[in-house]
Amino acid sequence: MSHRYLISQDSPALYITVVTKDRIPVFRKDYLKEVLCKAIDEARKRFLLFAYVVMMDHLHLLTSKPSTTSEVLRVLKSLTARRVIDYLTENNHLSSLAKLKHRERDRNYKYSLWQTEKNVLPVFSEAMFMKKLNYIHQNPVRANLVKTATEYRWSSLGYGRDVRLTKSLCRWIRI
Repeated sequence: MSHRYLISQDSPALYITVVTKDRIPVFRKDYLKEVLCKAIDEARKRFLLFAYVVMMDHLHLLTSKPSTTSEVLRVLKSLTARRVIDYLTENNHLSSLAKLKHRERDRNYKYSLWQTEKNVLPVFSEAMFMKKLNYIHQNPVRANLVKTATEYRWSSLGYGRDVRLTKSLCRWIRI
């Protein structure tokens, strides 16, 4: 019998919004969206990822909370930032890197992809979970990027990117 993920006060899902530094539209180009999606796929080895959408200057996710909220954010932000900044560096995108530059901090970090504030909402009910899931998938439609959510390639719903995720939601969550 498969394990079910039950949403409750003891094991909430997390609705996370991560915004790029100064709302710079870093993810205008498909190749950077692809880099980010691969990094998200890599991060999902550490927690369940129920849904996501990549927009030009932000990212929405619906995840499990395997440990602390800070740990989920640390893994997500550091891994995605490292992959995107490495890609920009390796491909000599100097003007893009210049927009992400800041004063050097601990560990010689020169660039920041994400803003530092925490925008995390614990989701305790199935109704709220479904509301946030729909919000995530409808975000590109509301932004007039596509006519239907399934047309948008850079989400957990679009172009079959992660069909198993959407089809297996009922298996993980009692709805």
